[in-house]
This record gives sequence, C-alpha cells and structure tokens, in this order.
Amino acid sequence: MTLLAAQLEGERAEPTTFGAGGAEPYAAALRNADNVLYLRRISSGEHATIDAGRWSADADDTDLCLLDGITGPVLDIGCGPGRMVRAAMGLGLTALGLDVSATAVRMAADAGLDVLQGSVFDPLPLEGGWAAALLVDGNIGIGGDASVLLTRCADLLAPDGVLLVELSHDPARDDSYLGTIEDSTGSRSAVFPWAEIGINGLRDRAGATGLVVTQDWRLDGRWFARLLRA
Repeated sequence: MTLLAAQLEGERAEPTTFGAGGAEPYAAALRNADNVLYLRRISSGEHATIDAGRWSADADDTDLCLLDGITGPVLDIGCGPGRMVRAAMGLGLTALGLDVSATAVRMAADAGLDVLQGSVFDPLPLEGGWAAALLVDGNIGIGGDASVLLTRCADLLAPDGVLLVELSHDPARDDSYLGTIEDSTGSRSAVFPWAEIGINGLRDRAGATGLVVTQDWRLDGRWFARLLRA
C-alpha cells in the first residue's frame, strides 16, 4: 500500500480535488480576495499559508516573464479565476484556462476569459497541439503524483511545445501527501492528494515522463523551470 493510500485509509474518506468538498473554503476565498488560506497536511498538521488574493489579481512582471517567446496557444492548468489566461490573451495569444472549481471557472468566464471546467486528465481540446502549458501557483501538485501529471502534460504539448512549472523553494523537495484547505475561521475542505516538488525532483522525474528540463531560474522569490518534449 502506498503512503497516500495508507493515509487515506486512516482518514476513511475518498480523495477529492484541491479545496473542494466540505465547507468549500477555496470557493469562498475566490469570492473574497482578502481571504488567506492554509494548505494543511493531514499526517502532521503542518501548514503553508496561501494568499488567495493573488489568484484574482492581475499577472505581475514575474508572471508575464513566463509568456516570453510564446507564440502559440497557451493552456493554463489549474487557472483559478484566470490571471494567466487574462495575461496571455492580453498579449494577443490564444489561451484556455482549465480548473475543477465551478466558482473559479464562473468568475473567469464572467470576466470574458476562455475557460473550461474539468480535470487535466479529462479529454481536452487541442491534445498534442499546445504551444505552452502552465503549472504555476503550486499546480505541479495536482493529483498528488508529479510523474503522472508531467506525463499527461507531455501528451498535451505540441512537438515543440513548452511546459512551464513553478517549483518548491526547496530544491530537494519531492513529496506527496493528503491535505486539506482551511481558512481563518476553521472551515475545511475535503481531503485531497497533493504534491510538492523542487528542481532536483523535477530533473529526476522528467526523463521518464517524456520531458527534459532545459532551464530553471529564480525570480522575485519564486522558482520556475522550462521543460520540452524529449
């Protein structure tokens, strides 16, 4: 039994997606940009603080650097209210946001952005044709298995497409766990699988997923990597 499976058995609950289920604090935070969220590990109680307001704000200069040199269609995986979709469209690029949250998708659509509600593991438009795919704001954690997610992203990219990933601040981090999202009132989501990965783990995993890391850089306290299809 894997560690995630064992933890899940202990919780006696089915895993869900980021921040969904329970009291839905993620959806509430999207509607109130001042809300702070906490990503809490079930096994240890350790938590990370998330500034939910960033997701609804405009892309900053660091975000925009990710789109430098991109000329084709962009897929933002886990787009939230659509910060990066809005930025890509503002640069004249075709862009599509993807998120499992109905609230996030509704907010993005109401803002005139092209978004789709669903999972990255669902059949998607332009399979094998995306010039760029984005996994920012921790979204390398989607599904709790970075290798599975990277393999899926490789399948989505055009032959010369690029995957842009935001990484953990810790280069040695390569961790999967069950977590919940909580807010300052104690409202809690259902349990979901998540992962965190740094540059060392990304390099270790990339080759087996059909990708190769060609560049990594740190900017404004954030760490990013560029991957191409091998």
